[in-house]
Amino acid sequence: MKKLYSLLIVFLFISNAFSQSKLQTVTKSTVTFHIKNLGITIDGTLAGFKGSIIFDPANLATSTIEASVETNTIDTDNGTRNDHLKSDSYFDVAKYPTINIKSVSFKHKSGNNYSGTFNLTIKNVTKIVEVPFTYTETGNTIAYKGNFQIERTDYGVGASSLVMSNDVKVDIDFTTTK
Repeated sequence: MKKLYSLLIVFLFISNAFSQSKLQTVTKSTVTFHIKNLGITIDGTLAGFKGSIIFDPANLATSTIEASVETNTIDTDNGTRNDHLKSDSYFDVAKYPTINIKSVSFKHKSGNNYSGTFNLTIKNVTKIVEVPFTYTETGNTIAYKGNFQIERTDYGVGASSLVMSNDVKVDIDFTTTK
């Protein structure tokens, strides 16, 4: 009887631990990027956002965010430029259909401000990026907004250029259900 009671307590503890962190369903997402070309800022978007979000501000150690976007959805509002960016010189969408990001750890900064350390993989090259973001609960939704900067040539996206910046700014905005 004592073993059964102990087993029941362990089971309840495990059930409670797993119920604290729930997978959140993404209901809206926007991924935009900004890069200078010939001194002019070019804006673009990536779609096809898929994510697995389990984020609990009270338990950052067990929180995880893993997401991807589809490279063939790149849109800079210029068809010729989009086709060029999809080629093997840039994103090589036939060989590398997604850009992936996976959390390593999180830190609480203040209020609803957090910072995440993520593995960002583009064209099979993975590098660590720091992403400051906000976490805002409103009713039954949670809004995440963050941004970060990368150097495109670190990931083999294009070559060095005198007219195109190496710095790319990325904004991520997505909403989930609680």
